Amino acid sequence: MNKQSFGSAAVRMAVVSLLLCGLLFPLAVTGFAQVMFPYQANGELITFHGRQVGSDLIAQDFNSSTLFHARNQTLSASGVDPDITLQDAYSQIPRIHEATGIPADALREIVNQNVERTMWFTGDPYVNVLRLNLMLINDYPSIYNSYS
Repeated sequence: MNKQSFGSAAVRMAVVSLLLCGLLFPLAVTGFAQVMFPYQANGELITFHGRQVGSDLIAQDFNSSTLFHARNQTLSASGVDPDITLQDAYSQIPRIHEATGIPADALREIVNQNVERTMWFTGDPYVNVLRLNLMLINDYPSIYNSYS
């Protein structure tokens, strides 16, 4: 074999590898995920009153004093964490109570109803900020009428 045939074989192998690894495999995995896990494959989008309002996976920028806020970016590795610790949620209850008049006990109950854990039933408790705020909007429509 001469040098030219080695070169053309290498180029052919690179093209075949590119097509297999860069096109066919990702399409197959995406297709499988769409069929088997469509909610997760599409970004775990949350629908509220018939429209998409956010994702379970990405923090929303809530800055109203009447809503729960996402984690401070300096406390988040990525800055887009959708969850806050239970303690962080509890610490925001007085601010929301003052801004809305919703009883602190009712706010605490909403937080407690949304507790999740890192390992299903064990691990550190946390809450999803978007889900908390949607529950507030749903449970107190007269206070949050501009959001519905």
